[in-house]
Amino acid sequence: MRTKSIGKKKINIVTLGCSKNVYDSEVLMSQLKANGKDVVHEDKGDIVVINTCGFIDNAKEESINTILEYVEAKNRGEVEKVFVTGCLSERYKPDLIKEIPDVDQYFGTRDLPILLKHLGADYKHELVGERLTTTPRHYAYLKISEGCDRPCSFCAIPLMRGGHTSTPIEKLVSEAQKLAKKGTKELILIAQDLTYYGLDIYKKRALGDLLKELVKVEGVEWIRLHYAFPSGFPEDVLDIIREEPKVCNYIDIPLQHINSDLLKSMKRGTTHEKTDALLAKFREKVPDMAIRTTLIVGYPGETEERFQEMKEWVREQKFDRLGCFTYSHEENTTAYVLEDDIPQEVKEARVEEIMELQSQISWEKNQEKIGKVFKCVFDRKEGNYFIGRTEYDSPDVDNTVLVSADNTYISIGEFAEVKITSAEEFDLYGELV
Repeated sequence: MRTKSIGKKKINIVTLGCSKNVYDSEVLMSQLKANGKDVVHEDKGDIVVINTCGFIDNAKEESINTILEYVEAKNRGEVEKVFVTGCLSERYKPDLIKEIPDVDQYFGTRDLPILLKHLGADYKHELVGERLTTTPRHYAYLKISEGCDRPCSFCAIPLMRGGHTSTPIEKLVSEAQKLAKKGTKELILIAQDLTYYGLDIYKKRALGDLLKELVKVEGVEWIRLHYAFPSGFPEDVLDIIREEPKVCNYIDIPLQHINSDLLKSMKRGTTHEKTDALLAKFREKVPDMAIRTTLIVGYPGETEERFQEMKEWVREQKFDRLGCFTYSHEENTTAYVLEDDIPQEVKEARVEEIMELQSQISWEKNQEKIGKVFKCVFDRKEGNYFIGRTEYDSPDVDNTVLVSADNTYISIGEFAEVKITSAEEFDLYGELV
């Protein structure tokens, strides 16, 4: 009877956290739809499934607040059931059951078949690679592996996602072909670690081999690389980025810090000198490459001197894109035994210093683009502007290109040539050519 009653209900999937979670929610939605379920994403529903993030304190807080919000809605009779899945649930399930018992059931990151059962659905193996995408039609995330084998001292991802498991090339190509048939023109490759791809199943780093097959997919115009670990980066990929028009001159490579002692404590497998050499190699092989990175400030032992070393390095490197986060002291990570010795207000002040510096760097780089023409894809219309991106920009995290809608019409999801007429720190303004 329970399964029958659930079948009549609308299921609302709520996604928190990173693009990997977006991907997982899309897979869940595809499975539910194939079972004849009425499924929506972040809309109103009788049953709510919250796909949580448990990476750092802020993400955990957002996840817990969202769970509490829907539990209160359940207690008011506005929703019937609340299920919780994802990273927070994987990592803290016993604590969550104790602290928030009104949730109907908690599931881990690899419990999809069990979750589906509780939703009155069966896991359909023939749907592997099928997703009900929640991103705009013209771009989609392609998750090429799950989990991580890296030992980074500050990171809890292996606790939540398990060890590294690559998805075979033929399955990824099949998935890309299905997406392309639905109108996807840009593939954003994601993983906990792109650099490691293939080592487990092909006994070699095979990201380059994967790219060579994905560029053959008809309909795909851009392929973008996110989350490549610096240590052991396969240099053949640089040749492919340079030579293949479909592979964007863009890479997201989280470097986290530059002080060699802190990098050693972080277990990053690199040094200041090796990092500089890698960045020099990137720029030598692909001179037109946009490099995005992320940094952590306030890691245990980050003295003012070590912070200033990183700040000066950011000034020297002039990254095209940069994000900065405060260190979060995470249970069961190897850094947890260290003293979290940097006050929170100091951490936050250091983030502001880095981001203020990066804002100036970004402004200077954007001024150099004025008068130049770029191929852009347009994601949406906001107010009086069509909002687009160059190949050097990923959705939601990077710069945007704004074209006035006064005397211009641009189809969303289409590419167009744009001449840049003015620029701010993170926005470019232009006109069609």
